[in-house]
Amino acid sequence: MEISVEQRESRLGWGLIAPSIGVIGLLIIYPILYNVYLSFFDVKLTGANLFVGFANYERLLKDTAYYSSLFTTVLYLFGTVLGTTVVGLFVALLMNLHFPFRNVARTVILLPYFAPVISVVFGWQFIFDPVNGIYNHVVVEMLHLTATRHNLIGDPKTALLVVILFDIWKHFPISYLLIISKLQSINRDQYEAAAIDGCGPIGRFFHITLPEISFVLGTLVILRLMWNWNKFDEVFLLAPNVETLPIYTYYTAFAGIIDQGMAASISVINFLILSGLIIFYVKKVLKW
Repeated sequence: MEISVEQRESRLGWGLIAPSIGVIGLLIIYPILYNVYLSFFDVKLTGANLFVGFANYERLLKDTAYYSSLFTTVLYLFGTVLGTTVVGLFVALLMNLHFPFRNVARTVILLPYFAPVISVVFGWQFIFDPVNGIYNHVVVEMLHLTATRHNLIGDPKTALLVVILFDIWKHFPISYLLIISKLQSINRDQYEAAAIDGCGPIGRFFHITLPEISFVLGTLVILRLMWNWNKFDEVFLLAPNVETLPIYTYYTAFAGIIDQGMAASISVINFLILSGLIIFYVKKVLKW
């Protein structure tokens, strides 16, 4: 039986995307489904798993450590998302001006984002080292702001602040890139017309610049929320005592009293929250 051109093209298309579908199914869909499966079991490292139904979720809702890590995650998200957006906006506005060696400055600004995570983490740990760190030397020995040296990363009360500052420093360049690309597309005639009408720099920012870049800012906020909700490597390498949800999940699954069923239930809840953010991003921002 002879097939039509459309059918041949359809078969060709499916044949071309089949390897990608297979990889996605093997590396993404299967782990998600298996994780959901494990969340209903008391996982045994040796022997058969014991089905417990929703018991892991019930224990999770009563776990004060989970709510503590959730609160830490919210603080981390608020500080990092707000910080990277505001700093990225400020730098983009500055780099949009004309001044000598502007291209050199634009290149240097990108270095934190492209630098290897492990190397910059060790650099920050050295800066805040209580014995040989530059921070304590300046604060205690030179400025005499405090009488004793303080281990900012080792102290859980201040480690979160260091992690937030690190994330802002590491990731504001991506915010800067997206914002400045939009700034450079704004028609300069709008600014000239507003200046002729007597609108100052602040007025031009709020009435022209901000409305023009509002879509980019909204996209940045949603994307940073999704990325940082599941952030593990930077937080764990810099300050493992800051227990955000990914860190708490890791400790639950692989450290101390290992409870991989509970960890799986935490991961399922995180997945549902991230899915909600993705759906919101697709519907409200991308408008698909």
